[in-house]
Amino acid sequence: MCPKPIDATDANFESEVLKASQPVLVDFWAPWCPPCRMVGPVVEDMASQMQGRLKVCKVNVDENPATAQTYGIRAVPTILLFKEGQMIKRLVGARPKDELEREVEAGLK
Repeated sequence: MCPKPIDATDANFESEVLKASQPVLVDFWAPWCPPCRMVGPVVEDMASQMQGRLKVCKVNVDENPATAQTYGIRAVPTILLFKEGQMIKRLVGARPKDELEREVEAGLK
């Protein structure tokens, strides 16, 4: 079974993302957002392709406004990359798969 992104929430963000033992990609999205629906399959592919190297989570900004506010999410999709509990990269807007993978790989080094 291919790993799927984990639904991170206001309640579990700390345990799923900030205390994770590996780097975490977090996709802040909303169901009404067309660019989010374009990025969604790319994020799901990354969860599968980078299994063991990268944990992938999704945060629905409508259902989890506290986490979105904490990280200053003003536009969706926004992708944040965390390493050892610290945000190390912010990508705002839809990106092509190859560009997103390049950005994430650079952050993992």
